[in-house]
Parts: sequence; structure tokens; C-alpha cells
Amino acid sequence: MSYNWFAKVYDQLMDDSLYGKWLTYTQKHVSENQTMLELGCGTGILGIMLKEAGYDLTGLDLSEEMLSLAYDRQTKSKVFFPLLQRNMKDLSELPEYDSVICYSDALCYMEDEASLAKVFEEVYSVLSTEGVFLFDVHSLHKMELFQEFSFHAEVDDIVFLWDSYEGEHEGAVDHHLTFFVETEEGRYERFEEVHSERTYPIEVYTELLKKAGFKTVEVTADFSDTVESDSERWFFKVRK
Repeated sequence: MSYNWFAKVYDQLMDDSLYGKWLTYTQKHVSENQTMLELGCGTGILGIMLKEAGYDLTGLDLSEEMLSLAYDRQTKSKVFFPLLQRNMKDLSELPEYDSVICYSDALCYMEDEASLAKVFEEVYSVLSTEGVFLFDVHSLHKMELFQEFSFHAEVDDIVFLWDSYEGEHEGAVDHHLTFFVETEEGRYERFEEVHSERTYPIEVYTELLKKAGFKTVEVTADFSDTVESDSERWFFKVRK
């Protein structure tokens, strides 16, 4: 899966209000000045907010395009923290962290339960004793809503089409992204990307976390303290 063109429009398409909510959620559960690893750090917006809030942060992402934008953002803001290009399924040789976070449904990009379980095992291996792992994923209800999702926009000379369809498995969705990019000659070139996401019942996440060794699992939704049938984003607070 490539983020080549999606990375260029990602920030313009994101709901900016989410970053402040993720920051508040993190501050509620993790004390400042702790070492923290952010999986799927993307273009670095939340990372800079966390760094400014006092966390000793390291950002990790698989996408070279996303990390390049994150570095540019660090340079402009003069707020720096380490950026690592790594697959979250392999955290070997990384130091120990007091906390690990993974937001914006990044874990939904794991292709199957085995891959998800591998991430949980890797996170467990780099967390300090009593360390906290915070993450969010799409709910099953949200995945059903995505099956009828269609969005078209124009961002910085890029015409962007986003259409989502039911995936091969239950709780899976394929996002078909089409980009028409204007050339210097005034013509448009077409590029396509497919981003597949998958989620599971809360019980599956809990079982995999327990198998990885985590002691406690707390689940909430949509930045509230409860989980409802129409909740769209599940939050997990997990302790080693």
C-alpha cells in the first residue's frame, strides 16, 4: 500500500479537531515527561503537540512520504523528535518506553488477526513494567457506514475521489482513491491507490491483547467513557 499521493492531501482531509482530542485523551492517561512511542505518527501534527506538552516522544511510521512531511513540519515549527521508518510489526532493537500510542485507526491497516497479534506482542516487548498502551480503531458500525462512503474534493491542484466498498471479510472495507494531478502543461495525470482496513469485535481485540501478556484492558468510545451500539471509534487503554 502506497501513501504517495494520499500523503499530499492527508492533512487537508483530516478533521483538525481530532488532534486536540487525542492530546487530551493521552494527557488523561499518561503523565507528562514520560518516554512515548507513537505508532503511525503520520505527518507529525499530533507528535509536535505531544512534544510541546512535555512528552519524550519518538514517532514511527512505515510511509516514507508521511515521514518526509513530518520532518518538514518539525523544521517549520522548530519542534524536533526522532522519526523512525519502521513497520509496527517489528519493534526489535528499540529501547523501552513508558507508553505507546497508536491513533487514527492505524491498526485497522493490519491485514489479519495474526498481524494484529504481532503488533500487540511487539508493543508489549518495548513497554516498561506497568507501561500503558493507548490506541483507537474503527468500530464495526463505522465500517458499515464506510460501505456507502463517497467523497470528492479538489486540494492544491489535485482532484481527489474517495469511494469505499465492502471488503472481502467481515469488518473490512476497501478505500479506492483516485487522484487527478495537474501537470505543468495544464493536463491531468491519473493515479490510483487502494487502502484496505479491517476491524474486529471488541472481544477479539481483548483476547489478542491478553494473549500478548497485557494485564488490564479498558474500552471506551468516541472520547467518552462509554461504548454504544452506534459508536464509531473504539478506544483501548491497556496496561502491561
